[in-house]
Amino acid sequence: MADIKDRMKSGVETAADKAKTGIDKAADATNGAKNEGQSMMDRAGEMAGQARDKLQEWAGDARDAVQNAGDRARTMASDAYDSASEHLGDFGKEVTSLIRKHPLQALLVGFGVGLLLGRTVRMI
Repeated sequence: MADIKDRMKSGVETAADKAKTGIDKAADATNGAKNEGQSMMDRAGEMAGQARDKLQEWAGDARDAVQNAGDRARTMASDAYDSASEHLGDFGKEVTSLIRKHPLQALLVGFGVGLLLGRTVRMI
């Protein structure tokens, strides 16, 4: 009976050792999967940070381009305004000079234009 008892005890110990070995292997596999998952999360975090940095860089470039375009448009509008005001000033001076040289003709032209406008407005 002692022999059966020893064999039973030995079998239980062997089964316990095998179970412990299996549990250790499962724990190692779980830790390996956990480490791999953490590594993947770290890489994903790095990639997200790089993407964020690149987007900030592009946004800055776009802002600079828009500012440059605005500055150029402002300069062009200012130049156009200056040029138009200069030409209109010259035109005004020429008309004034023409009226001073020919006052009677200018008065008759003004009267004729007034009559034409009056008839046109009355027809409408």
